[in-house]
Amino acid sequence: MSSKNTEKPWGGRFTAPTDKFVEQFTESVSYDQRLAHYDIMGSIAHVRMLGTVGVISAKESAQIIRGLKKIEKDIKREQFQWVTALEDVHMNIETALVAHIGDVGKKLHTGRSRNDQIATDIRLYCRDEIDLICDQINAVLDALLMLADGHIDTIMPGFTHLQSAQPVTFGHHLLAWAEMLLRDRSRLHDCRKRLNMLPLGSAALAGTSYPIDRNMVAKELGFDGITQNSLDSVSDRDFAIELTAAASLIMMHLSRFSEELVIWMSQASGFIDLGDAWCTGSSIMPQKKNPDIPELVRGKTGRVYGDLMALLTLMKAQPLAYNRDNQEDKESLFDAIDTVKMSLIAYAGLIPTIKVNQETMYRAAAEGFATATDLADYLVVNGLPFRDAHEVVGKTVQFAIQHDKDLPSLTLPELQQFSKAIKDDVYMVLELEGSVSARNHVGGTAPKQVKAAIKRLRKKLNK
Repeated sequence: MSSKNTEKPWGGRFTAPTDKFVEQFTESVSYDQRLAHYDIMGSIAHVRMLGTVGVISAKESAQIIRGLKKIEKDIKREQFQWVTALEDVHMNIETALVAHIGDVGKKLHTGRSRNDQIATDIRLYCRDEIDLICDQINAVLDALLMLADGHIDTIMPGFTHLQSAQPVTFGHHLLAWAEMLLRDRSRLHDCRKRLNMLPLGSAALAGTSYPIDRNMVAKELGFDGITQNSLDSVSDRDFAIELTAAASLIMMHLSRFSEELVIWMSQASGFIDLGDAWCTGSSIMPQKKNPDIPELVRGKTGRVYGDLMALLTLMKAQPLAYNRDNQEDKESLFDAIDTVKMSLIAYAGLIPTIKVNQETMYRAAAEGFATATDLADYLVVNGLPFRDAHEVVGKTVQFAIQHDKDLPSLTLPELQQFSKAIKDDVYMVLELEGSVSARNHVGGTAPKQVKAAIKRLRKKLNK
């Protein structure tokens, strides 16, 4: 179908045609055409309601609906001509409808405005995108849980300040990322609840004098209810900001994960390797294997942060009700959604390729005095105040450094020179396996707890 007519539906007030630069500057159809399905979906529900309540005849309603469905088919087949002079997705579709079915198509816009129309379109769009993002989070969670299940008792150093702190299992470390993603999914569910209210029927800003049935439209479109204030309904973009904020948090979590993957894959660490199909090489250094996916996700995080700041700044000084500023909400919103979806798809594919160098991880944990806290706890159990135990262990570590030893390799006499409370059973807590097994409580790194946590998380994943 071709939409050749470029006459503005609002042109009656004007005596001169729109300047070509103004048409280019004010158009949004180049990017808001992605809302076409939702625009037609909302229009069909609206016009069906108009026919039901008698604002237009049932015959006119049916004719308009058939025309809209024909236009949607043309759009899907890429046989629809988008016209910049018609500004946006709404006017392009309405103009095409009139060209297709005649003057009856002009009745489509009865009882509504582009203000409540776009507010509805964006909510419908965001609702579907939230569902897709949640599905993608589930795919990443599934990959994490599968990897963690294979490394329930793989020991690695746990870090604070990027310094070796205490031994943990690699499975436990991976489950930390799973917890973050579960919170991300929960935030999206909450966001979806708040946005799933219908603004259509608010018209330009004050509502409409036609006897419309907003609840009927809400039910057909799958909304949980209707918005309660027409001024707020047409000007609210909280839901878009909230979704972009949730996307920013997802990206922040993926960026932190990316940082660790980059560090772990470096020759200095050597903890992991990533599949060749998910890495790239250097144009000059033939030995290089670069973790480009994690690096790009880390970089794209700043991009989504920028989208959030753009939306917050866009809305910060707008008076009620709708202002044309709000046209600028879409590109930032679309970019944030597209970026987080691609990043999640990347991680769902990348995680299963991770190869873990278990011996390297274990060796690193053993070399970093990671069981020093276990020795302090041992001394406390044997009667020393914690601060005294802390001092004893500090001196013991200093001695081990001077003699180029780790704690488990110190002899019993060497250990006892710092405290007579140390007995020959001390080696049970100095070994890495004993350290991780001792953290046998909910949230701890003990293999038994990691196994139980994976089971709990799988139940949450399937909800």
